[in-house]
Amino acid sequence: PYIDFRPNREIGNEVLTVTNLSKTIDGEKVLDNVSFTVGHDDKIAFVGNETAITALFKILMEESGADSGSFKWGISITTSYFPHDNTSYFNNCTDSILDWMRRYSKDQTETYLRGFLGRMLFSNESVFKPVNVLSGGEKVRCMFSRMMLFGSNVLLLDQPTDHLDLESITAVNNGLSSFKGNVLFTSHDYEIVNTVANRVIEIRDDGGFTDRSGNYDD
Repeated sequence: PYIDFRPNREIGNEVLTVTNLSKTIDGEKVLDNVSFTVGHDDKIAFVGNETAITALFKILMEESGADSGSFKWGISITTSYFPHDNTSYFNNCTDSILDWMRRYSKDQTETYLRGFLGRMLFSNESVFKPVNVLSGGEKVRCMFSRMMLFGSNVLLLDQPTDHLDLESITAVNNGLSSFKGNVLFTSHDYEIVNTVANRVIEIRDDGGFTDRSGNYDD
């Protein structure tokens, strides 16, 4: 696989400001006054409480609301999101992979879409496979094809390496390392966390957080 995220637009000085976000899930406070500002060149790995990290990403992508606090994206920012659970993108959908991609593309031509699908090893007749019968790994590859299509300058990825083989994980690592925009991500893969991130935010089980510059080993 070949993962190549190319932002269509330069990032301005303001990326993201998060102010005192709090969230309680099933009676447990998973985010407790979390605040941070994303700088121009930041690639941030989120570690620690996975429920809290998924909740934070969903809030930032406006898929759910915070109990209190606020966040603000810069005006030049465009985002692509890799959710922890991609079920809603494929459930009850009988579209072929090609038609599924058409939903997200301004350019509807087969040649254009095949360019993105080919990078994720969907070629020849495989692009006509219905998405509701895809394996977990194939769905992940579809999600990456979709993300590359958007040309966003900020990527949010929630456990993107689950269901992937070693070669695909290496492709994700290379794609995120060479990306000329911001990355906010969490992953079980130590190598990706250590080589991609230049900043690490740990969200603790009590909902608090620790924010450090440097890679994971630091």
